[in-house]
Amino acid sequence: QEASHRFALPTSGSGGAVKQENFVLSTSGTDQVKGVLTLQGDALCQADVNLKTPRNNQLLHFAFREDKQWKLQQIQDARNHVNQAIYLLMNRDVNYQFKTGSEVLKLMDAVMLQLSRARNRLTTPATLTLPEIASSGLTKMFTPALPPDILVNFYINLNKLCLTVYQLHVLQPSTTKNFKPAGGSVLHNPGAMFEFGNQRYEVSHVHKVECVVPWLNDALVFFTVSLQLCQQLKDKISVFSSYWNYRPY
Repeated sequence: QEASHRFALPTSGSGGAVKQENFVLSTSGTDQVKGVLTLQGDALCQADVNLKTPRNNQLLHFAFREDKQWKLQQIQDARNHVNQAIYLLMNRDVNYQFKTGSEVLKLMDAVMLQLSRARNRLTTPATLTLPEIASSGLTKMFTPALPPDILVNFYINLNKLCLTVYQLHVLQPSTTKNFKPAGGSVLHNPGAMFEFGNQRYEVSHVHKVECVVPWLNDALVFFTVSLQLCQQLKDKISVFSSYWNYRPY
């Protein structure tokens, strides 16, 4: 229940509306990328990003269009899994009596599966190819429009909201004889190559900035505690079952 409450953050007196939270992006390694993200539940409703390009020190600024927001599927999925775990526990009559230990074990296994899936959605970002990032609807979110040599990706990693910015350069035909397209990855490194729109590119610079989302940290702690409680109950059932089945000669 505590974990599920973290995914719906109502503001007092607003009829259950989810409040907006602002987070400052930062990294210890570089100041090439700075920005502020506005998170509302499972949606990024604003992103304001400044990028200093290494080649000419040009400062680029881009932000979400006012009519756009970006759904964070990881948060949405994690919330759905924890709500399914609660449904499994609550969809019986209040006076229901469990008949056997195995019935309880089966329920705990089903609940633990949903809790594990919820946790894994936050701890395991999707692996994407660079063409998948380039063709993502995220590229059309910004004003002014992103230049063709910039790719961006947002994702959740544990309790952090992460932004990765890729700077690209076009590969000339004379240099493409050693062209090896990169596969899927959470984070692509400089030198990764890909083809998109009949043009071949190479990643020249990668900037990753992030911010801690405190309520995601809370949710991960509650997932862990919930899984431990489920396992403790399973262990107790197993111990009692072994006594019950023991028949001395």
